[in-house]
Amino acid sequence: MKLMIYILSIITVFSISSCIEIIDDLTLNSDGTGSFKYTINLSASKIKINSILALDSLDGKKVPSIEEIKQKVNHFKSKFEAKTGISNLTIESNYTDYIFKIKCDFTSVSALQDAVHQVIIEEKLDHNIKELSENWITWDGQKLIRNIPDYTINRSKNLTENEVEQLKQGKYTSVTRFDRPIDKFVNTNAKLAPSKLAIMLQTNTYSLLQNINLLENTIYLSPLKKD
Repeated sequence: MKLMIYILSIITVFSISSCIEIIDDLTLNSDGTGSFKYTINLSASKIKINSILALDSLDGKKVPSIEEIKQKVNHFKSKFEAKTGISNLTIESNYTDYIFKIKCDFTSVSALQDAVHQVIIEEKLDHNIKELSENWITWDGQKLIRNIPDYTINRSKNLTENEVEQLKQGKYTSVTRFDRPIDKFVNTNAKLAPSKLAIMLQTNTYSLLQNINLLENTIYLSPLKKD
Protein backbone atom coordinates (compact mmCIF):
# COMPACT_ATOMS: atom_id res chain seq x y z
CA MET A 1 0.00 0.00 0.00
CA LYS A 2 1.56 2.72 -0.15
CA LEU A 3 2.75 6.20 0.48
CA MET A 4 5.73 5.92 -1.83
CA ILE A 5 3.63 6.19 -4.98
CA TYR A 6 5.17 9.54 -5.83
CA ILE A 7 8.74 8.39 -5.26
CA LEU A 8 8.07 5.21 -7.22
CA SER A 9 6.84 7.33 -10.11
CA ILE A 10 10.16 9.19 -10.08
CA ILE A 11 12.42 6.13 -10.01
CA THR A 12 10.20 3.93 -12.18
CA VAL A 13 12.56 4.32 -15.12
CA PHE A 14 15.04 1.99 -13.44
CA SER A 15 13.11 0.24 -10.65
CA ILE A 16 11.45 -2.37 -12.87
CA SER A 17 14.77 -3.80 -14.02
CA SER A 18 16.49 -3.66 -10.64
CA CYS A 19 16.65 -5.89 -7.60
CA ILE A 20 14.21 -4.07 -5.36
CA GLU A 21 13.20 -4.69 -1.76
CA ILE A 22 10.01 -3.11 -0.44
CA ILE A 23 8.81 -3.19 3.16
CA ASP A 24 5.51 -1.82 4.31
CA ASP A 25 4.91 -1.71 8.04
CA LEU A 26 1.52 -0.72 9.42
CA THR A 27 0.82 -0.24 13.13
CA LEU A 28 -2.86 0.03 13.99
CA ASN A 29 -4.33 0.88 17.38
CA SER A 30 -7.74 -0.24 18.53
CA ASP A 31 -9.07 3.32 18.21
CA GLY A 32 -8.11 3.40 14.51
CA THR A 33 -5.06 5.65 14.83
CA GLY A 34 -1.65 4.36 13.89
CA SER A 35 1.57 4.77 11.97
CA PHE A 36 2.82 3.66 8.60
CA LYS A 37 6.36 3.01 7.40
CA TYR A 38 7.37 2.28 3.83
CA THR A 39 10.84 1.43 2.54
CA ILE A 40 12.18 1.03 -0.98
CA ASN A 41 15.67 -0.46 -1.06
CA LEU A 42 17.55 -0.53 -4.38
CA SER A 43 21.03 -0.89 -2.87
CA ALA A 44 21.65 -4.27 -4.52
CA SER A 45 21.41 -2.53 -7.90
CA LYS A 46 23.19 0.73 -7.14
CA ILE A 47 25.93 0.16 -9.74
CA LYS A 48 23.32 -0.38 -12.43
CA ILE A 49 21.31 2.62 -11.24
CA ASN A 50 24.38 4.86 -11.36
CA SER A 51 24.97 3.79 -14.97
CA ILE A 52 21.33 4.54 -15.85
CA LEU A 53 21.49 7.94 -14.15
CA ALA A 54 24.37 8.81 -16.44
CA LEU A 55 22.00 8.53 -19.42
CA ASP A 56 19.65 11.19 -20.75
CA SER A 57 16.83 8.71 -21.38
CA LEU A 58 16.03 5.01 -21.18
CA ASP A 59 13.41 3.24 -23.30
CA GLY A 60 12.04 6.59 -24.35
CA LYS A 61 11.67 7.86 -20.78
CA LYS A 62 13.67 10.77 -19.40
CA VAL A 63 16.11 9.73 -16.69
CA PRO A 64 15.86 12.15 -13.74
CA SER A 65 18.98 13.60 -12.17
CA ILE A 66 19.66 13.17 -8.46
CA GLU A 67 18.83 16.84 -7.94
CA GLU A 68 15.49 16.40 -9.72
CA ILE A 69 14.67 13.38 -7.58
CA LYS A 70 15.47 15.36 -4.43
CA GLN A 71 13.21 18.19 -5.55
CA LYS A 72 10.37 15.78 -6.29
CA VAL A 73 10.74 14.05 -2.93
CA ASN A 74 10.63 17.39 -1.11
CA HIS A 75 7.59 18.38 -3.15
CA PHE A 76 5.84 15.13 -2.25
CA LYS A 77 6.63 15.66 1.43
CA SER A 78 5.10 19.12 1.44
CA LYS A 79 1.99 17.88 -0.37
CA PHE A 80 1.44 14.81 1.76
CA GLU A 81 2.04 16.31 5.19
CA ALA A 82 -0.58 18.96 4.44
CA LYS A 83 -3.32 16.34 4.13
CA THR A 84 -5.96 16.01 6.84
CA GLY A 85 -5.24 13.28 9.35
CA ILE A 86 -1.52 12.95 8.53
CA SER A 87 1.19 14.03 10.99
CA ASN A 88 4.84 13.50 11.91
CA LEU A 89 5.80 12.78 8.31
CA THR A 90 9.49 12.04 7.76
CA ILE A 91 11.34 10.94 4.64
CA GLU A 92 14.87 9.52 4.66
CA SER A 93 16.61 9.47 1.28
CA ASN A 94 19.95 7.74 0.79
CA TYR A 95 21.26 8.65 -2.67
CA THR A 96 24.41 6.58 -2.26
CA ASP A 97 22.73 3.24 -1.77
CA TYR A 98 19.30 4.32 -3.11
CA ILE A 99 17.24 3.56 -0.03
CA PHE A 100 14.09 5.59 0.57
CA LYS A 101 12.10 5.47 3.80
CA ILE A 102 8.90 7.23 4.68
CA LYS A 103 7.04 7.28 7.98
CA CYS A 104 3.90 9.02 9.14
CA ASP A 105 1.17 8.87 11.76
CA PHE A 106 -2.50 8.89 10.83
CA THR A 107 -5.78 9.51 12.64
CA SER A 108 -7.60 6.74 10.74
CA VAL A 109 -6.99 4.33 7.88
CA SER A 110 -9.47 6.29 5.78
CA ALA A 111 -7.39 9.44 6.31
CA LEU A 112 -4.30 7.53 5.18
CA GLN A 113 -6.00 6.25 2.04
CA ASP A 114 -7.55 9.60 1.21
CA ALA A 115 -4.19 11.34 1.50
CA VAL A 116 -2.55 8.88 -0.93
CA HIS A 117 -5.44 9.17 -3.39
CA GLN A 118 -5.41 12.96 -3.27
CA VAL A 119 -1.68 13.18 -4.01
CA ILE A 120 -2.02 10.80 -6.96
CA ILE A 121 -4.86 12.85 -8.41
CA GLU A 122 -3.28 16.24 -7.72
CA GLU A 123 0.00 15.20 -9.31
CA LYS A 124 -1.81 13.62 -12.26
CA LEU A 125 0.08 10.36 -11.74
CA ASP A 126 -2.86 8.30 -13.01
CA HIS A 127 -6.52 9.23 -13.20
CA ASN A 128 -7.56 5.79 -14.40
CA ILE A 129 -6.31 3.56 -11.58
CA LYS A 130 -9.35 1.61 -10.41
CA GLU A 131 -7.86 1.32 -6.93
CA LEU A 132 -8.46 5.05 -6.41
CA SER A 133 -12.10 4.23 -5.80
CA GLU A 134 -11.42 1.14 -3.70
CA ASN A 135 -10.29 0.62 -0.13
CA TRP A 136 -6.99 -1.20 0.27
CA ILE A 137 -7.31 -1.04 4.06
CA THR A 138 -10.61 -1.62 5.84
CA TRP A 139 -10.91 -1.52 9.63
CA ASP A 140 -14.06 -1.93 11.72
CA GLY A 141 -12.49 -2.15 15.17
CA GLN A 142 -12.40 -5.95 15.14
CA LYS A 143 -11.34 -6.95 11.64
CA LEU A 144 -8.67 -5.56 9.30
CA ILE A 145 -8.69 -6.25 5.56
CA ARG A 146 -5.47 -5.45 3.72
CA ASN A 147 -4.42 -5.70 0.10
CA ILE A 148 -1.67 -4.25 -2.05
CA PRO A 149 -2.95 -1.85 -4.74
CA ASP A 150 -1.73 -2.42 -8.30
CA TYR A 151 -0.02 0.97 -8.39
CA THR A 152 2.38 -0.05 -5.63
CA ILE A 153 4.81 -1.67 -8.01
CA ASN A 154 5.53 -0.66 -11.59
CA ARG A 155 4.22 -3.44 -13.83
CA SER A 156 5.35 -4.55 -17.29
CA LYS A 157 4.37 -7.33 -19.68
CA ASN A 158 7.59 -7.17 -21.68
CA LEU A 159 10.28 -8.11 -19.18
CA THR A 160 13.56 -9.55 -20.37
CA GLU A 161 14.91 -12.76 -18.86
CA ASN A 162 17.46 -10.74 -16.87
CA GLU A 163 14.76 -8.39 -15.54
CA VAL A 164 12.67 -11.37 -14.45
CA GLU A 165 15.64 -12.77 -12.53
CA GLN A 166 16.26 -9.40 -10.89
CA LEU A 167 12.66 -9.22 -9.73
CA LYS A 168 12.74 -12.78 -8.46
CA GLN A 169 15.63 -11.77 -6.21
CA GLY A 170 13.68 -8.80 -4.89
CA LYS A 171 11.31 -8.99 -1.94
CA TYR A 172 8.09 -7.39 -0.80
CA THR A 173 7.40 -7.68 2.92
CA SER A 174 4.15 -6.56 4.52
CA VAL A 175 3.96 -6.29 8.31
CA THR A 176 0.90 -5.39 10.36
CA ARG A 177 1.09 -4.67 14.11
CA PHE A 178 -1.68 -4.31 16.69
CA ASP A 179 -2.11 -3.35 20.36
CA ARG A 180 -4.12 -6.48 21.13
CA PRO A 181 -3.74 -10.14 20.09
CA ILE A 182 -4.62 -11.51 16.67
CA ASP A 183 -7.32 -14.16 16.92
CA LYS A 184 -7.19 -15.58 13.37
CA PHE A 185 -6.33 -14.66 9.78
CA VAL A 186 -7.22 -15.79 6.26
CA ASN A 187 -3.96 -15.88 4.27
CA THR A 188 -2.29 -19.21 5.06
CA ASN A 189 1.11 -17.87 3.96
CA ALA A 190 1.12 -15.27 6.74
CA LYS A 191 3.42 -15.72 9.72
CA LEU A 192 2.13 -14.82 13.16
CA ALA A 193 4.58 -13.42 15.72
CA PRO A 194 4.91 -15.37 19.01
CA SER A 195 3.35 -12.40 20.80
CA LYS A 196 0.33 -12.59 18.45
CA LEU A 197 0.57 -8.81 18.16
CA ALA A 198 2.06 -8.79 14.65
CA ILE A 199 1.73 -10.68 11.40
CA MET A 200 3.93 -10.77 8.29
CA LEU A 201 3.52 -11.71 4.64
CA GLN A 202 6.41 -11.92 2.21
CA THR A 203 6.92 -12.74 -1.46
CA ASN A 204 9.38 -11.94 -4.24
CA THR A 205 8.58 -8.93 -6.38
CA TYR A 206 8.22 -10.93 -9.59
CA SER A 207 5.54 -13.18 -8.10
CA LEU A 208 3.74 -10.10 -6.80
CA LEU A 209 3.78 -8.57 -10.27
CA GLN A 210 2.12 -11.71 -11.59
CA ASN A 211 -0.41 -11.97 -8.77
CA ILE A 212 -1.08 -8.80 -6.81
CA ASN A 213 -3.40 -10.74 -4.49
CA LEU A 214 -0.59 -12.71 -2.83
CA LEU A 215 -0.40 -10.28 0.09
CA GLU A 216 -4.10 -9.88 0.66
CA ASN A 217 -5.20 -10.80 4.16
CA THR A 218 -8.14 -10.52 6.51
CA ILE A 219 -7.08 -10.35 10.15
CA TYR A 220 -9.42 -10.81 13.10
CA LEU A 221 -8.44 -9.50 16.53
CA SER A 222 -9.40 -10.75 19.94
CA PRO A 223 -12.34 -8.83 21.48
CA LEU A 224 -11.60 -5.66 23.38
CA LYS A 225 -11.52 -6.20 27.12
CA LYS A 226 -14.35 -4.46 28.92
CA ASP A 227 -13.48 -2.15 31.79
